[in-house]
Amino acid sequence: GRQQEALKNPEALLRQFGLLRRLAAMAEKGGLDQKSPYREELAYNRMWTLAQAQLQAAQDQMLVTPDEIKKHYEENLDAYARARVKVIYIPFSPDAPSRESSSDKKVLSEKEARALADKIYAQLQAGADFVKMVKEYSQDPASAARDGDFTPIRRSDRIPEEIKSAIFSLKAGEFTKPLAQPNGFYIFRVEEIGPQPFEEVRESIANQLRDARMNEFMLSTEKSVEIRIDNPAAFGLEPPAAAK
Repeated sequence: GRQQEALKNPEALLRQFGLLRRLAAMAEKGGLDQKSPYREELAYNRMWTLAQAQLQAAQDQMLVTPDEIKKHYEENLDAYARARVKVIYIPFSPDAPSRESSSDKKVLSEKEARALADKIYAQLQAGADFVKMVKEYSQDPASAARDGDFTPIRRSDRIPEEIKSAIFSLKAGEFTKPLAQPNGFYIFRVEEIGPQPFEEVRESIANQLRDARMNEFMLSTEKSVEIRIDNPAAFGLEPPAAAK
């Protein structure tokens, strides 16, 4: 926005800059830069600008080599696990069975939904086709329209840990027991499971390693700072107890 305005009217920008320089020179000539609160504001702004410059310089030096990225990936394969799954979803509602769902299916109570999920699970154990069960029972329209295909689940996803633990304990072709959640019961079948390809996570690993090094730098720098309060009362603090 400002750059575009400057290009449209560079003379006005230069005139404004010149005015600022002239006013600043007048202030220095009058000694305002040595008076409070201007002296303290100038010192703080200088300190702030230099601190930001040092942070940027430190960050630029946090180099991560391709070998380090690859090593981290190979040593943490489980953290990059990803499962392609199908799902059967049986919802319930606290006010069931007083209303009907938009799909004309009866809205189940939690007890009814649990009983139905257990029935489906038993049929799956007996060899029932998972996709057939999806089409007959699942009430998640998006996944049901795709034969139960659900968004791939990664170990790092922000979903309930009990769901991730259940899924990542399985092999391809196996399915979970009904998993209770506040809104319904889920049964997942694992279609494919394994670590995400290295190329998909290369950049995120590099950022993770750089962030870790930056955090170490900040902690080390913070520990090197010594604080001494000569006048605790000025900060509303109690003076240290006198040694006996």
